[in-house]
Amino acid sequence: MKRILLKLSGEALAGEKKTGFDEGTVRKVALQIKQLTEDNIQVGVVIGGGNFWRGRTSENIDRTKADQIGMLATIMNCIYVSEICRAEGMQTAVLTPFECGTFTKLFSKDRANKYFEKGMVVFFAGGTGHPYFSTDTGVVLRAIEVEAEVILLAKAIDGVYNDDPRTNPKAEKYTEVSIDEVIEKNLQVVDMTASILARDNKMPMWVFGLNEENSIVNTVNGKFNGTKVTV
Repeated sequence: MKRILLKLSGEALAGEKKTGFDEGTVRKVALQIKQLTEDNIQVGVVIGGGNFWRGRTSENIDRTKADQIGMLATIMNCIYVSEICRAEGMQTAVLTPFECGTFTKLFSKDRANKYFEKGMVVFFAGGTGHPYFSTDTGVVLRAIEVEAEVILLAKAIDGVYNDDPRTNPKAEKYTEVSIDEVIEKNLQVVDMTASILARDNKMPMWVFGLNEENSIVNTVNGKFNGTKVTV
């Protein structure tokens, strides 16, 4: 692979604390990203904001404002993980779809491609910049725009199941499933908007557990223990 887009779960980055950051977990992720860049793979990163804020669970805040808080949560996550990557010797850039003063750079495909060609790890923060669209939609949109070969979905759960394995111990994991079946059965790999966008633009997704040892590098190198969502 030449270029991948890695989606990290905010909750997974929090480790056992379930909120905020677990630096040990983030450092392990950073070291894996470094290994990929040393293998000349261009890495883009999108991070969810669930370790700080899940706007859809709030009934007392206007949805637009709740989603804006979520966008800011993803920016905090990207800046943090970007700095951990820098501490490990990588060059990074954080791009957002709206101005954040001097904290980030404004996203454009040309700017992202320039950074990729320089060997930088590019973080796409702030989602799409609009309410009612999740980071799921943001990651698929950015993957299509920058022409990534695949989206790697690193989650707290190790793949796609026919039911929630946290509540149903008999839930069965798919080794491979088509995006059409994901949409038909509402398997919630990503939300429905993102699923349809991935289907229409033929963007494959590989889903795996972030907390498995060296899972990101293993996935890229073919030692895959998750679910491939085909298009």
